[in-house]
Amino acid sequence: MKKVYVFLANGFEDIEALIPVDVLRRGGVDVTTVSTVDDSQIVESAHGVQIVADEMFDDCDFSDADLLLLPGGMPGASNLYEHPGVCDAVKAQADQGKRIAAICAAPAVVLGQLGLLEGRQATCYPGFEQLLKGAHYTAALCTTDGNITTGEGPAAALPFAYELLAQLTDAQTSRQVAVGMRFAHLMEK
Repeated sequence: MKKVYVFLANGFEDIEALIPVDVLRRGGVDVTTVSTVDDSQIVESAHGVQIVADEMFDDCDFSDADLLLLPGGMPGASNLYEHPGVCDAVKAQADQGKRIAAICAAPAVVLGQLGLLEGRQATCYPGFEQLLKGAHYTAALCTTDGNITTGEGPAAALPFAYELLAQLTDAQTSRQVAVGMRFAHLMEK
């Protein structure tokens, strides 16, 4: 079974974190939400929703990660970038050529500022593209270039999640989950 860690920092965008968690779990992927908040498994979203993460950052070993996922939202993306452990984990994942996904502000604020998008195609929330440092900004809902997948923003959360599920399982599993969630027919009109 594929293993995904979703980093949660105070100020994360609710649906950019929880929709991928939901879709990936429906598709049979092992997903662990990780609090990056000091001494608390409770993480507060950008809209004041409190989530109890599955694990604390310091209790995790990310060496088994097939994918590290960074939700956007502000100041959530900035809080992820300011967490040295998150940056180290993401860089280690990149160094190993393993999958990384970020959505909304996170592709720019985290991946761009870490230099991980140099020479790649990427998308992010409009207005943050100047932080994509060396990337070609696509403005698409979802962009995959090699081992890195980026999403534009809240409205992209479902297409982003189905793309990740297809990468971690297969296109048929992703399609079945999309059909079951009544999403697939929306994209066919």
